Amino acid sequence: MKTGYRVCDAMTREPITVEPETNICDCAKVMKKKHVGGLLVTKGKKLLGIITEQDIVRKAVAPNLDCSKVPVKRLMAKNLITIGPEADIYDALIRMRDNNIRHLPIVDGGNIIGLLTLKDILKIQPELFDLLVEKFEIREEEHKPVKARNTVCEICGAFSDKLYKVNGMMICAECRSKL
Repeated sequence: MKTGYRVCDAMTREPITVEPETNICDCAKVMKKKHVGGLLVTKGKKLLGIITEQDIVRKAVAPNLDCSKVPVKRLMAKNLITIGPEADIYDALIRMRDNNIRHLPIVDGGNIIGLLTLKDILKIQPELFDLLVEKFEIREEEHKPVKARNTVCEICGAFSDKLYKVNGMMICAECRSKL
Protein backbone atom coordinates (compact mmCIF):
# COMPACT_ATOMS: atom_id res chain seq x y z
CA MET A 1 0.00 0.00 0.00
CA LYS A 2 1.56 3.26 -1.10
CA THR A 3 0.35 6.52 0.46
CA GLY A 4 1.85 9.03 -1.94
CA TYR A 5 3.58 10.73 0.98
CA ARG A 6 7.35 10.53 1.13
CA VAL A 7 9.41 10.29 4.29
CA CYS A 8 10.82 13.75 3.58
CA ASP A 9 7.25 15.14 3.71
CA ALA A 10 6.84 14.15 7.36
CA MET A 11 10.32 13.94 8.89
CA THR A 12 11.77 16.35 11.40
CA ARG A 13 14.38 18.18 9.35
CA GLU A 14 16.55 19.35 12.22
CA PRO A 15 16.55 16.49 14.72
CA ILE A 16 18.07 17.02 18.13
CA THR A 17 21.61 15.62 18.20
CA VAL A 18 24.35 15.11 20.76
CA GLU A 19 28.05 14.34 20.53
CA PRO A 20 29.26 10.84 21.50
CA GLU A 21 31.02 12.14 24.63
CA THR A 22 27.84 13.75 26.05
CA ASN A 23 26.97 12.14 29.37
CA ILE A 24 23.65 10.39 29.94
CA CYS A 25 22.42 13.00 32.47
CA ASP A 26 22.88 15.74 29.91
CA CYS A 27 21.09 13.64 27.28
CA ALA A 28 18.11 13.22 29.62
CA LYS A 29 18.07 16.97 30.28
CA VAL A 30 18.09 17.72 26.54
CA MET A 31 15.22 15.25 25.98
CA LYS A 32 13.18 16.90 28.72
CA LYS A 33 13.91 20.44 27.54
CA LYS A 34 13.19 19.68 23.87
CA HIS A 35 10.23 17.33 24.60
CA VAL A 36 11.67 14.45 22.59
CA GLY A 37 11.96 10.74 23.30
CA GLY A 38 15.23 10.15 21.50
CA LEU A 39 18.44 11.83 20.42
CA LEU A 40 20.65 11.12 17.46
CA VAL A 41 24.32 10.74 18.29
CA THR A 42 26.38 12.37 15.56
CA LYS A 43 29.84 13.54 14.66
CA GLY A 44 29.26 16.33 12.18
CA LYS A 45 26.67 15.00 9.72
CA LYS A 46 27.65 11.36 10.31
CA LEU A 47 25.15 9.32 12.29
CA LEU A 48 26.84 7.18 14.94
CA GLY A 49 23.88 6.00 17.01
CA ILE A 50 20.66 6.81 18.81
CA ILE A 51 19.71 6.99 22.48
CA THR A 52 16.09 6.82 23.64
CA GLU A 53 14.28 7.26 26.94
CA GLN A 54 13.91 3.49 27.14
CA ASP A 55 17.65 3.03 26.64
CA ILE A 56 18.38 5.42 29.50
CA VAL A 57 15.93 3.67 31.84
CA ARG A 58 17.07 0.14 30.96
CA LYS A 59 20.80 0.66 30.50
CA ALA A 60 21.60 3.45 32.98
CA VAL A 61 18.90 4.10 35.60
CA ALA A 62 17.83 0.51 36.36
CA PRO A 63 21.43 -0.74 36.77
CA ASN A 64 22.22 2.30 38.96
CA LEU A 65 24.97 3.74 36.77
CA ASP A 66 26.31 7.21 37.56
CA CYS A 67 24.70 8.92 34.57
CA SER A 68 26.90 11.98 34.93
CA LYS A 69 29.98 9.85 34.20
CA VAL A 70 28.66 7.60 31.43
CA PRO A 71 29.11 8.91 27.86
CA VAL A 72 26.22 8.30 25.48
CA LYS A 73 28.52 6.41 23.10
CA ARG A 74 28.64 3.61 25.69
CA LEU A 75 24.87 3.04 25.76
CA MET A 76 23.62 4.19 22.35
CA ALA A 77 22.19 1.77 19.81
CA LYS A 78 24.77 1.47 17.03
CA ASN A 79 23.27 -0.96 14.51
CA LEU A 80 20.66 1.44 13.26
CA ILE A 81 17.69 0.89 11.03
CA THR A 82 17.51 3.85 8.61
CA ILE A 83 15.57 4.85 5.53
CA GLY A 84 16.04 7.28 2.65
CA PRO A 85 14.06 10.51 2.24
CA GLU A 86 12.23 9.40 -0.92
CA ALA A 87 10.75 6.23 0.61
CA ASP A 88 6.98 6.06 1.05
CA ILE A 89 5.63 6.74 4.55
CA TYR A 90 3.96 3.33 4.52
CA ASP A 91 7.30 1.60 3.98
CA ALA A 92 8.81 3.60 6.83
CA LEU A 93 5.97 2.64 9.15
CA ILE A 94 6.29 -1.04 8.25
CA ARG A 95 10.04 -0.85 8.91
CA MET A 96 9.38 0.78 12.29
CA ARG A 97 6.68 -1.73 13.18
CA ASP A 98 8.69 -4.77 12.15
CA ASN A 99 11.77 -3.59 14.06
CA ASN A 100 9.80 -2.35 17.08
CA ILE A 101 11.27 1.15 16.91
CA ARG A 102 9.70 4.59 17.31
CA HIS A 103 12.54 6.70 15.88
CA LEU A 104 13.75 6.19 12.31
CA PRO A 105 16.81 8.19 11.18
CA ILE A 106 16.66 9.51 7.62
CA VAL A 107 19.98 9.16 5.80
CA ASP A 108 20.93 10.44 2.36
CA GLY A 109 24.37 9.86 0.88
CA GLY A 110 25.65 8.61 4.24
CA ASN A 111 24.62 11.82 6.03
CA ILE A 112 21.84 12.29 8.55
CA ILE A 113 19.19 14.64 7.16
CA GLY A 114 16.24 14.02 9.46
CA LEU A 115 14.35 11.85 11.90
CA LEU A 116 10.94 10.26 11.51
CA THR A 117 8.80 9.35 14.52
CA LEU A 118 5.41 7.68 14.81
CA LYS A 119 3.98 11.05 15.80
CA ASP A 120 5.34 12.59 12.57
CA ILE A 121 3.67 9.89 10.49
CA LEU A 122 0.32 10.08 12.25
CA LYS A 123 0.21 13.86 11.80
CA ILE A 124 0.04 13.50 8.03
CA GLN A 125 -1.44 10.00 7.65
CA PRO A 126 -3.74 9.26 10.63
CA GLU A 127 -5.33 6.33 8.79
CA LEU A 128 -2.04 4.46 9.16
CA PHE A 129 -2.88 4.19 12.85
CA ASP A 130 -4.54 0.85 12.04
CA LEU A 131 -1.11 -0.63 11.26
CA LEU A 132 0.06 0.33 14.73
CA VAL A 133 -3.06 -1.10 16.35
CA GLU A 134 -2.41 -4.38 14.55
CA LYS A 135 1.07 -4.53 16.10
CA PHE A 136 -0.28 -3.79 19.58
CA GLU A 137 -2.98 -6.46 19.28
CA ILE A 138 -0.26 -8.99 18.51
CA ARG A 139 1.72 -7.80 21.53
CA GLU A 140 -1.33 -7.69 23.83
CA GLU A 141 -0.02 -10.71 25.71
CA GLU A 142 2.85 -8.56 26.96
CA HIS A 143 0.42 -6.34 28.86
CA LYS A 144 -0.86 -9.10 31.13
CA PRO A 145 0.57 -9.07 34.65
CA VAL A 146 3.56 -11.29 35.31
CA LYS A 147 3.90 -12.89 38.73
CA ALA A 148 7.20 -11.91 40.21
CA ARG A 149 8.66 -11.99 43.68
CA ASN A 150 10.34 -8.86 45.03
CA THR A 151 10.83 -7.38 41.60
CA VAL A 152 11.52 -3.71 40.92
CA CYS A 153 9.61 -1.53 38.48
CA GLU A 154 12.06 -0.42 35.79
CA ILE A 155 10.56 3.07 35.68
CA CYS A 156 9.91 4.18 39.26
CA GLY A 157 12.04 1.66 41.16
CA ALA A 158 9.17 0.49 43.43
CA PHE A 159 9.07 -3.12 44.60
CA SER A 160 6.03 -5.05 43.39
CA ASP A 161 4.77 -8.63 43.20
CA LYS A 162 2.72 -7.75 40.13
CA LEU A 163 4.56 -6.24 37.16
CA TYR A 164 3.54 -5.78 33.54
CA LYS A 165 5.83 -6.33 30.59
CA VAL A 166 5.43 -3.25 28.36
CA ASN A 167 7.80 -2.58 25.47
CA GLY A 168 10.25 -5.06 26.97
CA MET A 169 10.29 -3.37 30.39
CA MET A 170 8.87 -4.73 33.64
CA ILE A 171 6.73 -1.97 35.15
CA CYS A 172 4.22 -1.57 37.98
CA ALA A 173 0.51 -0.87 37.48
CA GLU A 174 0.89 2.80 38.44
CA CYS A 175 3.62 3.46 35.86
CA ARG A 176 1.67 1.44 33.28
CA SER A 177 -1.37 3.68 33.78
CA LYS A 178 0.78 6.74 33.04
CA LEU A 179 1.93 5.43 29.64
